[in-house]
Amino acid sequence: MADTQQVDAKADRKAAKLAKQITAFSKAHGGAEGQVAYIGQTGARIALVGEDGNWGNLVAPTYDIARKAVEKSGITVHEDFDGEFAAKVTTGRYEWTRMAGIQVGGPSNT
Repeated sequence: MADTQQVDAKADRKAAKLAKQITAFSKAHGGAEGQVAYIGQTGARIALVGEDGNWGNLVAPTYDIARKAVEKSGITVHEDFDGEFAAKVTTGRYEWTRMAGIQVGGPSNT
């Protein structure tokens, strides 16, 4: 029983730490919305989009911890990263260059 309590306490601390990072991102970008996606054994990705269009990702060790973190932070959480939510992301020259490089076999050195 003590092992379960230690695991729960550790998960709660991790969720609280992630919630603090989410809240900081939200404050820095005029608010934020997010989406949680399971990424296999690695855990879950928390995709964040600020009201100003800036975006970022956090990785939680489990899907449950990710869900707890976004709930604690109080941001709006979307089921999918599509439609109006995805349209809020602002991309710049860097992202377009990286995406183009991936499509043609990687970044060029010339």
